[in-house]
Formats: sequence, structure tokens, C-alpha cells
Amino acid sequence: MLRLVAHDLRKEYPTPAEPLVVLDQVSLSLDQGESLAIVGPSGSGKSTLLAILGALDRPTSGQVTLGEVDPFSLSESDLAAFRREKVGFVFQDHHLLPQLSVMENVLLPLLADRRPCRRDQLRAEQLIDRVGLADRQTHRPAELSGGERQRVAIARALIRSPRLLLADEPTGNLDAATATQVGQTLIDLQQEEEESLLVVVTHSESLANRLQQKLRLDKA
Repeated sequence: MLRLVAHDLRKEYPTPAEPLVVLDQVSLSLDQGESLAIVGPSGSGKSTLLAILGALDRPTSGQVTLGEVDPFSLSESDLAAFRREKVGFVFQDHHLLPQLSVMENVLLPLLADRRPCRRDQLRAEQLIDRVGLADRQTHRPAELSGGERQRVAIARALIRSPRLLLADEPTGNLDAATATQVGQTLIDLQQEEEESLLVVVTHSESLANRLQQKLRLDKA
């Protein structure tokens, strides 16, 4: 069974006076199919922790493994492949390309390796339909609401069927009603993927309470 484990993570940044400690002795574990909310005040290192779990940033010390793989032991090229193939990201700002349609944005992560095939397009169509935008496939981001753009970002994050789905304040820019819908869509899709794990950084207690585990960070 797939498991995400972080052990004694520490992250610090050098300053002229003394190191700035952002994370100190943070540990967690998450099994296949489970979800985790990371909560805490601003400046407590939530986004930093998420970046380390997704191998976008390296810890000063400590270890992360996804399954049997320690991503920080990989070469740079293998680490990039690990992020592409194993990790899906959803950010507070959707980061959709404005010149591309909904379909093209969802298929975009595949272009790093290959030209999308018919099978990829069918997968994208299924995800777009699942997030409730089947009639918007040809629309560009400017023609969508904030909640619709974020749902496109969720579909894009899932196009490769990642084992680890990470979301950083995915409902932070949305009104309460839309945030509830988007948050539930994220949870539902992760559960349907079955083999994936979901980690969400959020200030929303409502969203956090709908996930299976909760990790609260305080300022280091």
C-alpha cells in the first residue's frame, strides 16, 4: 500500500543574524486513499511544508518518502520526472493559461512528455465533465467564473492520475458557497481515484473538517 511519510522535517533560511526557522521537527504519515488538512496561522510554514512534500523545495534536514521513493535522493532529471508523474498541484491562484481553452489547459501537463493522444483526450473529457464543465470545454479562462477556473485547475492536476494530490488554499479566493462546492469536488475526485493521497493547506475550518486527518502547525 502506498504511504506518504515525512519524518522530523526542518526548514531554515540563512539571514545575516541567525537562521530563520520555518519548520521544526514536523512529522506526518498518510496512507493510500486518505486525506489530510494542514492548518495553522499565517507564517507557520504550511505552504513550505506542502512544497517539500511535493518535492518543489528541499528540507534542511529530515526525510520524505512516497512509497519506497525518497525524491531528494534522485538526480535532478529523475526528480523532475517524479514531480510530473507522481504529484498533482492545485494552487490558490488557478494558474490557467489565458490563451488556452479549458480542454487545452487540462491537457497541458502531458506536453512535457508527449503530444496528447485520443486516450488522453477522453480522460480530460471525463475529468471536465466530473467537475461540472462539460459544456465549457472550448471556453477560455476569462469566460469562466472564479470557481469554474479553480475546478479546471483540479481537473488539470488529476490528468496524470497522480499518486499525491497537493492543494494550497484551493478555496482561498472564492466566496463561501463556491468554496464549499470546489472543496467537495476536490475531495470527491480524490476518493474516486482510490489510490491517491490528498493533502490540503487551508485556513477554512469547514474544508479541514471534511478531510480525514488534520495537522496543525504553529510558528516555529
